[in-house]
Amino acid sequence: MTVTQRRGRRIMMTPGELEAFLTAQRTCRVATVSADGAPHVSTLWFVWDGSSMWLYSVVRSRRWTDLRRDPRVAIVVDTGEEYGELRGAELSGRVEFVGEAPRTGELCAELDFPETLFARKNFDMQEMPHDGRHAWLRLTPEKVVSWDFRKLASA
Repeated sequence: MTVTQRRGRRIMMTPGELEAFLTAQRTCRVATVSADGAPHVSTLWFVWDGSSMWLYSVVRSRRWTDLRRDPRVAIVVDTGEEYGELRGAELSGRVEFVGEAPRTGELCAELDFPETLFARKNFDMQEMPHDGRHAWLRLTPEKVVSWDFRKLASA
């Protein structure tokens, strides 16, 4: 993962802060490019495994169609209400499709860890429920930009 932040270095998260932030958050906004070049943004739950973001997407969605055609993506995870509370990260790169689509629970060792994380975090379950409508996308970011406006108070 390359952190190429030039502006805002004063408010960027340290690697440890970014890791804790992405591990704790559950919702992200996923930006894709449609066939006509128009941007499309949608919201998803995700899990972070320490190096990659895992997204469980409906396979009959505009997002899935866009990413099948062009795997480039930008994802924003953020939180905070007041200006001085704003924190977030933008991760970008190309997604990979992992496992069968749609996911039915077929054995796939590569999905064991993210499915366990996702089931515990989002469903409070030990095993991933499969509905035959979703499948996995993995983003190992090529670029990350982060911000934590709480750091402005101490500057």
